[in-house]
Amino acid sequence: MEEIIVREILPADAEQALAYLCAIGGETDNLTFGAEGLPLSAEEERNYLQLIHANLHSVHYGAWRNGILIADGSLTGMPGRMRHRAELGISVRKEYWNQGLGSRMMEQLITYAENSGIEVISLDVRADNAAAIHLYRKYGFRTIGTFPAYFRIGDQYYDFDMMLLDLRRVRNGEKRLPTR
Repeated sequence: MEEIIVREILPADAEQALAYLCAIGGETDNLTFGAEGLPLSAEEERNYLQLIHANLHSVHYGAWRNGILIADGSLTGMPGRMRHRAELGISVRKEYWNQGLGSRMMEQLITYAENSGIEVISLDVRADNAAAIHLYRKYGFRTIGTFPAYFRIGDQYYDFDMMLLDLRRVRNGEKRLPTR
């Protein structure tokens, strides 16, 4: 069995990244898309990945096992006066849930943020996704509010929690990794 390799997702990985999004979209209702994935062509995905790769305040990591993408995590840096902030996104294929891969991706992303001058990381998570919220809290994220009816599947509306990790507090002596 091959070990799991975590590295940046590059433009050459565009087709596999799009296939991954379709796969995970079909495995859970916790994402803002379903099995259709994102409405992007391979060329559009390559362009997106090139922009992320070139931006010092953004990164998109993937975890591969036996050459197959099984998890991803990203930080998307903000422009201008919000340059000290980034939004986090993370997903793991269902067969790898509860095996520590989410924690491994979180550690990689937070380390990147610390080394890149990102001071505040935000994310939105479905309010009833207890496993994801537990992971985020373990790494110091706190809930700052709830967005009612954030998205809708069929006739059902779902609230999302807005969460924040303030890395400036870590520099002032607060513990960051992990708070079990």
